Amino acid sequence: MRADLHMHTTESDGRLSREELFQEAVEKNLDLISITDHDTCKHVLDNQRLAKKYGIKYIPGIELSTLYNNKNVHVLGYFRDDGYQSDEMLSYYRYIKEGRENRAKTFIRNLKKYYHITITYQDLLDVSDGIIARPHIAKAIVKHYPQYTHNEVFERFIGDNAKAYVPSTELSLKEGIALLKKHNALIVLAHPKLLKPAIHDEVLQFPFDGIEAIYGLNNPSESTFYRELAKKKGWLVTAGSDYHGIPNDQSHKELGFVTLEGEELQTFLEAIKPYTP
Repeated sequence: MRADLHMHTTESDGRLSREELFQEAVEKNLDLISITDHDTCKHVLDNQRLAKKYGIKYIPGIELSTLYNNKNVHVLGYFRDDGYQSDEMLSYYRYIKEGRENRAKTFIRNLKKYYHITITYQDLLDVSDGIIARPHIAKAIVKHYPQYTHNEVFERFIGDNAKAYVPSTELSLKEGIALLKKHNALIVLAHPKLLKPAIHDEVLQFPFDGIEAIYGLNNPSESTFYRELAKKKGWLVTAGSDYHGIPNDQSHKELGFVTLEGEELQTFLEAIKPYTP
């Protein structure tokens, strides 16, 4: 059995619809997937229907955006029951959606101010379906300014170090872990490779249930390091491509580029109970 446990749809910043993602999973010969859209976990019942339709096992998941010392830390949550639809979680989804909408409007103003790039909020709505995130801003810019590539837009105009950058409305790492724990989710540190060096070691001291030790952008020695760390801490190991479906995307990998298999997958499936994919 082959599992990819980290991917995105048009519900956040992916390019494929949920059904298109299941179709892609079939083409890539995956047996199990978890859709982990940013800061939202909805349509679980319909995803379960799609899983049956396409013969793919499915686990409801989420990727929380959190901050530690003002640096981004992403946390994957895998739900063991219906905690994803509690009143508190639904309020969280709305809170983040509103924050991202306000952030997008500030990005629009900053892009015009610092780079003379003009896009409208309607442009962002036209290329998004749900939460507006930076990939939607990049897509809108490329649509109006085709001389730039998606990756170039991130590097020059909307990346963390760009003048137009606007911080996200995010929970602290401690709050994010507590929120997922309260709602009976397995708590997994996403792509530790991408942590800023200044916070890397401190973040690894937080009480996660697991770590995304197998990540598409890892080199072999990094995967080995995080697997050994997981063994030392008694953490689960997960694997994820972080698939977004963006053509020529250098920041993420294709669906199924890395997978969780064998004993590591069986250990994860035991931990996710009582949910049964």
